[in-house]
Amino acid sequence: MKRDFLFAYYETPRGKLLKDLEVTYLQRSITVSCQQTILQVGGLGWENEFIDCSLYQYFSVIDAKNLACQEACKIQAKSYALPIQSNSIDMIIVPHLLEFDAARFQTFRELERVLKPEGILIVMNFNPWSIWVRYQFLWDKRLADSWGGHFISRSRLFDWLKLLNFEVSSKTEFYLDSTKTLNGAAALNSLAFTSTAYAIKAIKRRYNPIPMSLVQSLMPRLAVSNPLAAKVKHD
Repeated sequence: MKRDFLFAYYETPRGKLLKDLEVTYLQRSITVSCQQTILQVGGLGWENEFIDCSLYQYFSVIDAKNLACQEACKIQAKSYALPIQSNSIDMIIVPHLLEFDAARFQTFRELERVLKPEGILIVMNFNPWSIWVRYQFLWDKRLADSWGGHFISRSRLFDWLKLLNFEVSSKTEFYLDSTKTLNGAAALNSLAFTSTAYAIKAIKRRYNPIPMSLVQSLMPRLAVSNPLAAKVKHD
């Protein structure tokens, strides 16, 4: 499925509503300091609507077609081969990219590689069960490589995150007029079929194993059960 479908959807009335909700969500989600590094994988062209590029000087956008707003630092590269040092990024934003990426599994591994331990990952996808998204997809079938598409369900995304030792901290559902955010275990157990899109915020965890050393067995020693009583009896 081609990513042109995303930009065509943003031009529809429902897509404009979704864009406004996602702008508000990203504004609230970017909580790292201005000195930390933020990477967006997959350009949108309107990044300046949710982040001040003059304030966040370490904000960069990687896109194969060099797509991003003029104020952002742009890097033209493939998402499955990021020219970024490992463990160097504090926050990664992936807005509607994985569902249009044929090499999404390798891309996901690259995201895990470049993100710092305890770094934040934000993934935004369409809801595969949304009637309106499916309708738009079939209407714009010329923008698709197949009739089925490659929409990613929440459960599948949760499995990928768990496999790479990510901990889901929250899940947000985007409806036509509002958003709903669930945290912790509630985010994993809830399902929403009427939302247009969803966003997952996860934290990269790294657990350092504690080395186990062999315990040397000690020879048992004899001891007097009550040495004071034995001393009194002897006297």
